[in-house]
Amino acid sequence: MVKRTAKAVIGANYGDEGKGLMTDYHAARAGREGIVVRFNGGAQAGHTVTAPDGRRHVFSHFGSGTLAGAATYLSRQVVCHPALFLKEAAQLQAAGLAALPPVFVDERAPVSTLYDILLNQALERHRGQARHGSCGMGFGETVERQLDPGFALTVADLRQGAGYLLHRLAAIRDHWVPRRLAALGIAALDAQSAQWLASDGALQSFVHAAMRFRRMTEPARPAVLMDYAGAVFEGAQGLLLDQDRGAFPYVTRSHTGIRNALEVAGEAGFEGLDVTYVTRAYLTRHGAGPLAGELPGKPYPGIEDRTNVPNEFQGTLRFAHLDLDLLVRTIRADFDDALPCPGIDATLNLAVTCLDQAGPALSYVEDGALRTAAPDALAAHLAARLGAGTLYTAWGPTRETVRT
Repeated sequence: MVKRTAKAVIGANYGDEGKGLMTDYHAARAGREGIVVRFNGGAQAGHTVTAPDGRRHVFSHFGSGTLAGAATYLSRQVVCHPALFLKEAAQLQAAGLAALPPVFVDERAPVSTLYDILLNQALERHRGQARHGSCGMGFGETVERQLDPGFALTVADLRQGAGYLLHRLAAIRDHWVPRRLAALGIAALDAQSAQWLASDGALQSFVHAAMRFRRMTEPARPAVLMDYAGAVFEGAQGLLLDQDRGAFPYVTRSHTGIRNALEVAGEAGFEGLDVTYVTRAYLTRHGAGPLAGELPGKPYPGIEDRTNVPNEFQGTLRFAHLDLDLLVRTIRADFDDALPCPGIDATLNLAVTCLDQAGPALSYVEDGALRTAAPDALAAHLAARLGAGTLYTAWGPTRETVRT
């Protein structure tokens, strides 16, 4: 009997490692017979995929295998945002995907609202120079609200209809928001935010979006993954932003490593998980928080990043050289979570992306010293230190540039 094995793609740093590229690479092997599983985070994900034909999209809700024809599964650990889902669907259709691949969603998944975004942005502005680096998309505030059963909202609730949803949203607006603002020490909202909060039109627009989201997705539990020839678990953010392992409070309220993927894979019935940890050839961080060895600018003139543009909440992209000792410790600590998982055999692989941007000599830190090596030699050395079963190296933005 053939053992059912899935792929998993995990960011090894602070995000922006190339998870979209590697998810697209793995998903393309199965094409329309494949499915991509989102198992953490929400619409704040920004995974860039450039198809071989030149089409480019930054994925947030849809799995990064969509351009390759793969379906998407949003697990119970993913925060769904109906309005942003619809916005992304329209962008994909405008890019030529008239018929989108199916999107399945676990009805236990939380739903983010316009009020979570309002609270998130108000809080980050209130912090001033002590910001935490939030994307301003409402993810953390949704997680906080879900802790109170009186104000929790899930995809299953959307199936109750527009009237029920209007009632739930009104309760969140009229009772949860004032309570939360008081708890955060925010005495008053700015005029624009206050107008948004009071707007019945904004509330009704959200309800309309939620009903469309309900119609465009199919409710399913993890067993649906077995209907597909290949499954790729796509992580969001990176290991150094994990809520338990990152430098608090500059973290995301999510498990960014293999933990959630193992839970969903086990529930689906998989017996193996091939885990690919992804890192760029250099280190980046977008948003506030510590970055050891931060450089004053780009470490290599060939670096180009069209996705991580400067914005109000995360500022500009920051850079450092890879610290191999930190990277190995971080990956091994996360992978060790997989070892005691009953019924699932896990294998560790490594992907190093953006090697084409580094030039002939790549700088890195090891044993506290700054060293240099040819890009392919550095990737092989890192893979050897990790004991990686497979090494993937990416020499451009498309799946065709990935070497095994």
